[in-house]
This record gives sequence, C-alpha cells and structure tokens, in this order.
Amino acid sequence: MPNTFVIGAAKSGTTSLYDYLRQHPDVFMSPVKEPCYFAYAENPPEMAGPGDEASNHESGVVYTLEDYRALFSGATTESVIGEASPVYLYDEDAPRLLHEQCPDASLIVVLRNPIVRAHSHYLQLVQSGREPLNDFEAALDAEDERVAAGWEWSWHYRRMGFYGKQLARYLEYFDREQLHVYRFEELTEDSVAFAQTAYRALGVDPSFEPDTGIRRRATGVPKLDWLHQFIGSPDHVLRRWSRLVLPETVRDRILMAVRNANLQKPPLPDAARARLAEVYRDDVHRLETLFDRSFSDWLTTDEHRIADDG
Repeated sequence: MPNTFVIGAAKSGTTSLYDYLRQHPDVFMSPVKEPCYFAYAENPPEMAGPGDEASNHESGVVYTLEDYRALFSGATTESVIGEASPVYLYDEDAPRLLHEQCPDASLIVVLRNPIVRAHSHYLQLVQSGREPLNDFEAALDAEDERVAAGWEWSWHYRRMGFYGKQLARYLEYFDREQLHVYRFEELTEDSVAFAQTAYRALGVDPSFEPDTGIRRRATGVPKLDWLHQFIGSPDHVLRRWSRLVLPETVRDRILMAVRNANLQKPPLPDAARARLAEVYRDDVHRLETLFDRSFSDWLTTDEHRIADDG
C-alpha cells in the first residue's frame, strides 16, 4: 500500500506535482495518476453528467482493493510510494478510509484560490466539450441540480472550494504533521524549488532537480477546434506517425506546447468573483485558524491582487 498521497485540490497543479514526484529516483508513483480508490470504494459515483463515465474510465479509476494494490506492484527500493487523487480532499469518506488503511501516510495538499479554481474547472469542462453552459454564473446556478442528479465531482465547482471544512475532516484522523499544505503560487512561481520542498518533506534527497518544462492540464477555450481535436486524438494519422519518429518525451513536450498555445482563457467575470468571495469568506477564515496562515488575499475583488495562473 502507498505511504504518500497527493489529495488535492483539483485544478491546483496536482498533475505537475505528480510528475515531479515520479521523476525522483526514491519515489514510486502509481502509473494511474488518479485511481480515486478511497473516494469510490464504498460509494461509487453515479456518473450521470455528460461524459462522466467515459472520463472516469479513461483516467483508470479502480474500485477494488486488489486492483488498487496492483497499481503499486512495480515498486522496488523506493522509500516513498504514492498516488495523486485530488477528489480525496473533497470526498467526505476519504479521510476515514485512508486512515483505516494507511494511518501513517504523508498527505500533500496544494491549495489554489477557490474562486479561480472553480472557474478553471469550469473552463476545463468547456474545453473538453462536457460543459453545455457557456456562462460561468449559469453553471454555478445549475450546480445544486446537477449534484442532485448524480453528476460526478468535477461539476461541483463551488462545493469543491471549501478547503477549511475539508481539511478539518482530515485533522479528525491525521496529525497536523502528516499534512503538508502548500499554496498554488509556490508551485507556479518556482517549480523546481517547490518540488524540492516536497522532496524534503517526504524525506528523500531534496537536491534532485526534476524536469519542470512541460505544463500539463492548462485550461482554456481552444482558439482552433480542429487543432485541439487533433492534439487530443491518439489515433490521428499524424499522431501515429510522430510516435514512429520522435522520442516520447520530445513528442509529449511538443504536443503540450502546441496545445497550450492554442488555448485562450476568458476572464473570470467580476460578478462571479464577488459572489464567490462572499460564499467562501467564512470557510477561508476557518482555514486560516486551522493552519495559522493567511489566505485572505483570496477574498479580494481587486483584480490586480488576485493570484492566478493566467
């Protein structure tokens, strides 16, 4: 069983962190990035939203302990064995189930401004063609109805941002020292330094420098739909040809660079920002109390003081 978990938050750089961790020679990360086992073991999601079932199938979600253990069968001498499932921070049962199986685990959390995070998650589903509403506030208004209808957690834009409430659940089961909490800006401003801080927290060589050149999971609306579809289609003739002539790391870097250059990010509407700032106000104060650290900059409506990833 793993001894390290990246538990969230979604759209907060967890894919990049997963990449940095799995590059380290003393770390083994599951080949499936988001197995989600401890969220779905007792209560599998209904997956009633557009593309929910296909998305979870493609991501490699596992439902049995046997299948979950098999993900780590390739580990050899690594001291850190881990996985990254950002739904764990949000899911109500995950803290208890994680503690039952892995009580001594290290838990890594990257927190992004919940207002910006919600908008980024919305844009991700727009980008993938799964979000039918072309207005962010309309999607916020539809959230309760969608949750009641069984749409999976990616659609819970507003609900996923109550970090104070979510981390309080973990502190009921785990010691504070087991939780390593970072801000999203730490990852984006100096990725190598951030990775080395995480290495140090996990007790592996902090001098190792990962390749941080590929930015994964960037969100936005495609400028050219045909180019976005080509990059996302593994069976396209040009993609098949590239596999024959280019090394995987080179091909991956080129495709990600082209993909990200083809994305444009619509601004977060001021009305939605102000609305969500009020929604999250009490929870942000709760988070500050839990960790004796300021997060109040998240609540400002001054665009120039908002930490974002552009």
